[in-house]
Amino acid sequence: MRTSRTALAALAVLALAACGNNQDKAPVAGDSKSDKSPLAEYMGDGFISAGGGMMAATRSVGSGQTTEEDLAKQRKVEESIVGCMKTAGFEYIAVPPEQKQKGKFAEAFDLPKDKFAEQYGYGISTIDWSKANSEDDASNPNKKVRDALSKTAQTAYDDALNGKGAGSGTAIAIGPNGSGKPQDVGCRGKAFNEAYGDMSKNQDDFKKYDALFKDLEALNKRVNNDQRVVDATKAWSDCLADSGHTGFTKLEDARGSIQKKLDGLLGTKPEQPGKGDNANVTIGGPPSFDKVDAAKLGELRKAETELAVADQKCKAKAFDEPFKTVQYALEKEFVAQHKAELEAYRDGMANR
Repeated sequence: MRTSRTALAALAVLALAACGNNQDKAPVAGDSKSDKSPLAEYMGDGFISAGGGMMAATRSVGSGQTTEEDLAKQRKVEESIVGCMKTAGFEYIAVPPEQKQKGKFAEAFDLPKDKFAEQYGYGISTIDWSKANSEDDASNPNKKVRDALSKTAQTAYDDALNGKGAGSGTAIAIGPNGSGKPQDVGCRGKAFNEAYGDMSKNQDDFKKYDALFKDLEALNKRVNNDQRVVDATKAWSDCLADSGHTGFTKLEDARGSIQKKLDGLLGTKPEQPGKGDNANVTIGGPPSFDKVDAAKLGELRKAETELAVADQKCKAKAFDEPFKTVQYALEKEFVAQHKAELEAYRDGMANR
């Protein structure tokens, strides 16, 4: 998926809307339990500034942060889908958001990072996200509804629910297609737009924060280029090498190596970037592991868990504290210099 910075902000809003139907390939466990950084007050309770990664405001499934307002909007989405699908000639059963949040992996997301690593590694190859919270989930009554249809009717059902060509997952197209015309977002996309506002139009609302986002990107680079963080990253790399995992010089390298291997098993190709802010923007469901060689997948899962455990131990030993010291100090300085812009962003998000 390729998005502009303004589109990323819009996508974040939509991601929060679907917190009971999360499609991230591998959420990071334990983030909701982390100390709030100085920027969290302005960027959201789930604000994360991970070393070597991109700053983001997120919520984890099962984090306990869902508000009654969130639940009310999710109920509205489900109710809207029911009516829309009925008009299209199909049955759809509203799934209460409380039921979605009790998915089979919900407890995993509440585990501390080290415990998550022991059981799920990074959550990349160890969890088939296509079955975690989707129509493939046997607890979802709409799976039974869809399964009762003929193959042809199932395709029509999927087109009506998710938009033509989106398939049976939870893909939602929220941006213009290559021709600049609005995409067919299906009943699900229409329902999200009704509850949260038209995402393809709301992207423009975030352009006013472009300067702030650029400054945040610059802050992220300052943090990661600070000599104390550079030294801590080297210490982390040496620690991993001592544990038998060599060749990782950046924090994202370890996790990325597992994703690359999984992509190889799945036959997944890197997505080609679009052009400009009018590029196609789609939130799509993850691929299924059904056709992956079971033996090779088992080997990858074992390797992932071993690497993730070593990664977590080395971060705790050599990286986390130095990074946090630098992060909090520079964020405090950033807040002092950008207080007005941050307050405007916080208030603007609160009023959406």
